[in-house]
Amino acid sequence: MKRLAVYCGSATPADPRYVQLAADVGTALATQGIGVVYGGGRLGLMGAVAGAALAAGGECIGVIPEALTGKDGKGGEVANYDCELTIVKTMHERKAKFTELSDGFLVLPGGVGTMDELWEAVSWAQLGYHNKPVGVLNAFGFYDGLLAFNRHMAEVGFVRPAHQGILLADTELAPLLDRMHAHQPIVPIVNMDPNTL
Repeated sequence: MKRLAVYCGSATPADPRYVQLAADVGTALATQGIGVVYGGGRLGLMGAVAGAALAAGGECIGVIPEALTGKDGKGGEVANYDCELTIVKTMHERKAKFTELSDGFLVLPGGVGTMDELWEAVSWAQLGYHNKPVGVLNAFGFYDGLLAFNRHMAEVGFVRPAHQGILLADTELAPLLDRMHAHQPIVPIVNMDPNTL
């Protein structure tokens, strides 16, 4: 993995562990020679990941919708011009660019936008639009409920057995990256026998 799309919140929670986690991830990825592709913002966890990666000499590519740059007069000036910044028109273009530029997806704590990015990465893997690993860093038990719900979907039968290994999760970055490096592509829905779906 030469680059990872890092999905995380643009907010700054009151608990300082979250921002520190993001900074530690940025530093660790840069130290390992793994480039960061992220949402292009300078605020919250996003800004912490990017700032730490850049400070450690790592590659950092931001992808941000024009509305969030402040250039169109509608959004606040949240863009991080310290990184290599790609400005796109829409959120759809943004997520397609994440997928194009990265070799996998690393999900840190975040909110609604992070959930949108996570589930799209999983869904696109199921459908065969990419065959890249999707890793969730479940620090501080933040994603315990989400992982339990994912298991529930599988138990009920809404996640096929062949796709139950798409979502990789760990509480620590090092073993999660090891699992992502060892990722084996799954059989996507488009290559399955329609009679078994």
